[in-house]
Amino acid sequence: MTEQDSGLPELTGKVALVTGASRGIGYGIAEALVARGDRVVITGRNEDALKEAAEKLGADRVIGVAGKAHDEAHQAVAVERAMEAFGRVDYLVNNAGTNPVFGPIADLDLGVARKVFETNVVSALGFAQRTWHAWQKDNGGAIVNIASIAGLAPSPFIGAYGMSKAAMVNLTLQLAHEFAPVVRVNSIAPAVIKTKFAAALYENREEEAAAAYPMARLGVPEDIGGAAAFLLSDASGWITGQTLVVDGGLFLNAGV
Repeated sequence: MTEQDSGLPELTGKVALVTGASRGIGYGIAEALVARGDRVVITGRNEDALKEAAEKLGADRVIGVAGKAHDEAHQAVAVERAMEAFGRVDYLVNNAGTNPVFGPIADLDLGVARKVFETNVVSALGFAQRTWHAWQKDNGGAIVNIASIAGLAPSPFIGAYGMSKAAMVNLTLQLAHEFAPVVRVNSIAPAVIKTKFAAALYENREEEAAAAYPMARLGVPEDIGGAAAFLLSDASGWITGQTLVVDGGLFLNAGV
């Protein structure tokens, strides 16, 4: 059976590593990449959830590597598995993140703040270093970091998360500067996306939450998947060091 007979798109020859992709935004990005013919390595903490996600996406094109994003041994294994299974890793999407606390920053536990930065920022740097040395330095590619509009403006009650996402925006700039012209590095700053991760921001009040958006709805993972696929394509070949805000027009409400 040929690729066309199976209903799957022809392979592009490109390989992506997407962290935190067993569900939510990461899954949406992996789905968009598989849909165009890329092969994908997805990571996440839960091995069963990863296996289920890989099977839904296409077990012949997707493999899962379970582990915690901030664990350097896991980072190494994920990149090694990509190279062993597919022989290359053209694209990296740093999506894994955490937001374990909700409250004023004046009372923020510093241990929690360190955990947030370790998972949301330091792990992204670790994965970028590894994909750079394993493949991208000599062969090119692109990186997309998932930031947030919380990193672009004050974010009451999720201050640690917002600070980490601001750091992710700056990490994007640093990597884009150092990795050019071989590897392009950009970030995406979503507003509220309908995922389990963000449920506390809209659960039982979705209509009220969506009313703040000019597009009259909250985002869905496919919105970010499409944006990431664009930034990981030749169509964005002259774009690097940028943060693409995908917010349904929310920031328009800041106008006078």
